[in-house]
Amino acid sequence: MEIPSEAFLIITISFLIIMSGFFSGSETALTALSKAKIHKLIQKGHRRAAYISKLRENKERLISSILIGNNLVNILASALATKLFIDLYGSSGVLIATISMTILVVIFAEILPKTYSLFNAEAVALSVALILRILIKILYPFTTITNYCVTLFLKLFNIDKKNKENNLITAIEELRGTIELHHIEGGVVKQDKDMLDSILDLAETEVSAVMTHRKNLFTVDAKEKSNKIIETISKSPYTRIPLWKDKKDNIIGVLHAKDVLKTTIYSTKGIEHLDFSKIAAKPWFIPENTTLREQLFAFKKQRNHFAIVVDEYGTVMGIVTLEDILEEIVGDIKDEHDKGSIQYFKKVAENSYLIEGAAAVRDVNRDLDLDLPEENASTLAGLLINSCERIPSRDEKFTFFGFKFKVVEKHKNQITKIKLTKLEEPEDDE
Repeated sequence: MEIPSEAFLIITISFLIIMSGFFSGSETALTALSKAKIHKLIQKGHRRAAYISKLRENKERLISSILIGNNLVNILASALATKLFIDLYGSSGVLIATISMTILVVIFAEILPKTYSLFNAEAVALSVALILRILIKILYPFTTITNYCVTLFLKLFNIDKKNKENNLITAIEELRGTIELHHIEGGVVKQDKDMLDSILDLAETEVSAVMTHRKNLFTVDAKEKSNKIIETISKSPYTRIPLWKDKKDNIIGVLHAKDVLKTTIYSTKGIEHLDFSKIAAKPWFIPENTTLREQLFAFKKQRNHFAIVVDEYGTVMGIVTLEDILEEIVGDIKDEHDKGSIQYFKKVAENSYLIEGAAAVRDVNRDLDLDLPEENASTLAGLLINSCERIPSRDEKFTFFGFKFKVVEKHKNQITKIKLTKLEEPEDDE
């Protein structure tokens, strides 16, 4: 029995619309599925997940193949529909074909398959991976020609597809964006977000940003009397204490409270004859531009928790400990010998705070949920001095980065307290 031409055209058009839906849904599924999900599926042994990974390695060829196939079936379906309706209704069939095919393509070849694929990306991607792999091989000559033409046209406008500077987002930025998005949507609480952000910052933050500055160091003079040194160590809240001789920059060792205790108990000599320079461990000096990530791994490798930070001239700038780096991730850590936390800021009005000048900019941003720049200075006072390029006087006011700074207290050349106010609408820097 011969199939009527009209019936054959209807069956062919229906098949082409289904194929169009296949291409549309495949594109959505493959682009919606994250790299992390694909990697997880590969680890679970999904063979087709490996196909998906291979397909996504050359996104340009994948998209080109899908678009060529999609446009091919859409144009063919429209042409056949036009012929069908012209045969049935004459010249008015062109308008009928245009309206009917627009409705059919938009609903059944675009919206419906894309919506389904968006919510079932994993299942759809795994289902179509093998078919698309075969299709890409078939369409390889066509995709090669079209990609060459596209590259040629882009060069006319001085656009280089392979220019790395045109990459939209780096892996780290992608992670930050994902964390921020989940935080906004309520999936990640602020404390967890801060921890994850801090982990990502370890490779960019230098030890100078978290170290204890030299002017705040608790040290011991090697020339002090032995009983005086022991008394100082026993009253200290610290386990490891730098030992210096002749001048404070000349650190000759690091005293560990446990080593001092063992020596005083088991030594056959009297306390007054103890040589603390022999008890002290060899000091470990590191450059101030060492990143927290590098130093964290160095602490682990060296099995040491204490390092002395020096500048390019060898001058002691401060000390950094394993605890300092961990606190950068998880926040302040207190033990039974630490004093209660001293609040370095006080809220005086809505969006207005009285803050210690020595407060770390990173801590201010994290604790007050602000966005002050952290690149050029580690403390709030340093940020103000760096921004106005001089040491401001007391009661002076400045506007930078959408914030108003006011110098409230100053000791000699050191800014000790700043009033920081977040402006509703950023003003021009004064």
